[in-house]
Amino acid sequence: MATATAANAAQGTTDERDLELLDKLARARKELAVQISQRIVGQHDIVEGLAAAILAGGHVLLIGVPGVAKTLMIQTLSQALDLSYSRVQFTPDLMPSDITGTELLEDDGTGKKQFRFTKGPVFANIILADEINRAPPKTQAALLEAMQEHRVTASGKTYQLPEPFFVLATQNPIEHEGTYQLPEAQLDRFMFKLVVGYPSKAEEEQIVSQTTSAYKAVIKPVLRGDEIIEMQQLVRRMPAPPSVVEYAVRLARSTRPGEPGATPEIKKYVSYGAGPRAGQNLVLGAKARAAMDGRSVPDLDDVKSVVKEVLGHRVVMNFQAEAEGVTVDKLVQL
Repeated sequence: MATATAANAAQGTTDERDLELLDKLARARKELAVQISQRIVGQHDIVEGLAAAILAGGHVLLIGVPGVAKTLMIQTLSQALDLSYSRVQFTPDLMPSDITGTELLEDDGTGKKQFRFTKGPVFANIILADEINRAPPKTQAALLEAMQEHRVTASGKTYQLPEPFFVLATQNPIEHEGTYQLPEAQLDRFMFKLVVGYPSKAEEEQIVSQTTSAYKAVIKPVLRGDEIIEMQQLVRRMPAPPSVVEYAVRLARSTRPGEPGATPEIKKYVSYGAGPRAGQNLVLGAKARAAMDGRSVPDLDDVKSVVKEVLGHRVVMNFQAEAEGVTVDKLVQL
């Protein structure tokens, strides 16, 4: 009886702590928007998507034309979250060791030579992989282990990356010369694909006015790394109702042309559908969205809010779909 009472008390303490974290997260969400808006005009949905992915422990692929502040947005986000930041400019001659690090032969002080591993730019909390599709697949693949396992292996030794760890990669959708297609295995490692569009006329006028003046924004940290890790653990602990899980799995499976019950449109326009990781990310994204609202349980609307971001880069459309301008958004039935 005493053991059961102690367990119930511990559960009550945990639940109370989780409610406190949810309340803290809801407040931090508002303050984060305030801090980022000092430097980034508009793009509220993109900032929300980045925050949700970070809470879910996922990586993000940002697609946008030059000049829409993708790089500045990520840099500002790292400052607002008080996280270390590293930028890697991907180019055709970039080598895997330029990302992960390399071993250098050095004098150990006694006249003997020994190899010492010098950490690369991947050893930071937020990694900006700028124009990731400009590097060859071999170099892009250097990020796979880091993104999935949060570690780097060099010369048979494994090095853990700092936590929390996020890869935020950018791509330019209008320039294809000198670029390489991202492998499907790597695309699947990104939780979200966020498309950064043009600002409105009023936003663009504000951007031009602000960036051509002497104004300099001072970004104040909203959360620390240890607090983000605690909130990530909270998101994982949040229960997902069976209806939410079933809905997420049904959405992911509905994109597969070989699946029984696939719509004629899916069979006509899709080459390959989304894998199981899509369902996982739909549920995690829904949990993160609910947590950002201060709610402890996600619902179907939370799943719907991340469908485009999760499925957009996981469904491989065929040539006919491209020719007719059919997108994943038009095919997925919510």
